[in-house]
Amino acid sequence: MTGKQYFIIILILGALSTISPFSIDMYLPGFPAIAEDFNTTIAKVQLSLTSYFIGISVGQLLYGPLLDRFGRKIPLYVGLVIYILTSIGCAYTTSVDTLIAMRFLQAIGGCAGMVAAQALVRDLFPVSQTAQAFSMLTLVIAVSPMIAPTVGGYVTASLGWHAVFVILAIITAAILIAVHFVLPEGKQPDPSISLRPKPVITNFLTVLKQPQFLIYALAGGIATSAPFAYIAGSADVFMNIYGVSEQVYGWIFAFLAFAMIGSTQLNHGLLKRFKSEQIINFTLFYQTAVGLALVIGAWYGWYGMYSLIILMFIFLTGQGLTNPNATALSLAPFSKHAGSAAALMGSFRMGMGGLTSAAVSFLHNGTTLPMVSVMMLCAAVGLIILLLGNRVVRYRASRSEVEEDNSVLL
Repeated sequence: MTGKQYFIIILILGALSTISPFSIDMYLPGFPAIAEDFNTTIAKVQLSLTSYFIGISVGQLLYGPLLDRFGRKIPLYVGLVIYILTSIGCAYTTSVDTLIAMRFLQAIGGCAGMVAAQALVRDLFPVSQTAQAFSMLTLVIAVSPMIAPTVGGYVTASLGWHAVFVILAIITAAILIAVHFVLPEGKQPDPSISLRPKPVITNFLTVLKQPQFLIYALAGGIATSAPFAYIAGSADVFMNIYGVSEQVYGWIFAFLAFAMIGSTQLNHGLLKRFKSEQIINFTLFYQTAVGLALVIGAWYGWYGMYSLIILMFIFLTGQGLTNPNATALSLAPFSKHAGSAAALMGSFRMGMGGLTSAAVSFLHNGTTLPMVSVMMLCAAVGLIILLLGNRVVRYRASRSEVEEDNSVLL
């Protein structure tokens, strides 16, 4: 594969992966306007974000077997078309409840790009290069939170929040064209993979029995759901508590997104000297410490807007380190069931994203405390699962060695 081919493939896979981040981030500056148009609260509008996360979680479980059975492109086409149609539906909805439902269906379509992109990395690159490929993919994904809310802020201010969803439909149509004409096929269809419930569940159980997948999918999934708490609460924190405009909020969001871009680049270099396991361990330790500082400061009212932004920047740098390494380690043991593994991993991450965003909405009290508390808990719980999981695996391995030695002596 030439350097040009590598760049084009990563760019298209990154574009597929950014469909959901754009869908999540681009309409955030419109929350106050949406709440005003529908005569409701921002907390109710936040549920449209929660429904999107739930839709991604459910949809990825559906696309995993479909991608393994029919190959990568046909299910991807179907998902992208569903996304385009429901985006137009979101633009012309007349109530917040309809918007919440439409966002769920939009996620069902959009998550096809996320699952297919992860599976295609496993298809098109050797195992030794997947962590670096995922780092590059994460870099492309990380650019979207810099662009999406900033563009969304200006679009909302000039054209209204409805235009955001029309633009999303147009962008996805362009991605669909690129997928059809430029992106390689990847893994071929496998007719031996059944779509009946029992074999599908069996495939998922086969994936879940792999200890490496279980540890890094759980730890990484919980830890990387911290930004979803930030996404859910940031519009209220910066626009209502600190009183910034839609445009300024977009620039704040872009600045904090840069934390993930910088650390993604750093991860690319760190992988030349350290193992992915070492990077994740260190990252979750420091994120837990910074998260605790955020919670204590929010409780005692120590932080103004700028000090809060600085600490959150430090915290979010961890996402560019944890995400690509956890993904690579989760998918490394698989070839045949890579689609199902990617679907399970992505479904869990988005399910956790739905729970964290719902928790921020439920705990809403007009302060920064709900947002930063949920962020800290995500990092801390991920760290605990990682440490305990690896300890259990080492213990079982040592027991197996002892039993083998005893059997030889006997």
